[in-house]
Amino acid sequence: MSDVRPPLPPFTEETARQKVRAAEDAWNTRDPERVARAYSEDTRWRNRAEFPVGREEVRRFLERKWARELDYRLIKELWAFAGDRIAVRFAYEWHDDSGQWFRSYGNENWQFDASGLMTRRHASINDLPIAAADRKYHWPLGRRPDDHPGLSDLGL
Repeated sequence: MSDVRPPLPPFTEETARQKVRAAEDAWNTRDPERVARAYSEDTRWRNRAEFPVGREEVRRFLERKWARELDYRLIKELWAFAGDRIAVRFAYEWHDDSGQWFRSYGNENWQFDASGLMTRRHASINDLPIAAADRKYHWPLGRRPDDHPGLSDLGL
C-alpha cells in the first residue's frame, strides 16, 4: 500500500490542489528519498537538459540538485487539470555556494497512474539572479506556512 499516493485521478479542482500542495510540501523537505517515492518506478522526466528515467535516477537527480541549490524554498500553484493530468507553475529561491541568490521560475506538466504515482514530469525552468534583499521567501526551511502568500498573491 505504500505505493498508493492519494489523492487519485481523475482529479477534481479540490484534489488537484491537494496534489499540488503535497508535492510542494515534499519538495520543500529537500529529502530525495521521500520525494522520489511519489514517482512510479518507471517515471520519465524532462528537467532542463536532464531526462531521468525511473525512481532511482530521479532520487540521484534530486541529490545533485539540492547539493547545488542551497536553502531551497518552493511555491507551486495549480494552473490546470483534467483526468490524470495536472499542470502547475512554480517559483523557488535558492543560492549557490558563492552566495548568489536566484529565483527559478517554471511550469510542469504531470501525469499520474491509477495509484496516484507520477509517471511523467515535464518541466521548463528559467533562473533569474536576484539580490538577497529581493528574496520573497523567508520562512524557516521546510514546509511553507499556510499563511504565507502564494505565487499569485506575491505577484510572481
